[in-house]
Amino acid sequence: MRTGEKERIFKALGDSNRVEIMDLIKDGELSAGRILNKIQMGQSTLSHHMKILCDCGIVNARKESRWVYYSINKETVKEVMAFMDEWLK
Repeated sequence: MRTGEKERIFKALGDSNRVEIMDLIKDGELSAGRILNKIQMGQSTLSHHMKILCDCGIVNARKESRWVYYSINKETVKEVMAFMDEWLK
């Protein structure tokens, strides 16, 4: 993982709304509608946050019919955790 990729991930997680979204999807895939039911924000604001999370690679998006389903990209998160683990050695 290159420095620029790590930087984008840490910037994405520097927003409390995005951290809240990550917390919602930590247990499994959720549709945008389900996320909106649990968070106080508009659909366009959610789309903005999800684009940032997807673009940096820590969230996967899957479109089915008219809904988009989001889940944590566990491989990318594992890479970030391994990078951070190096700080403790």
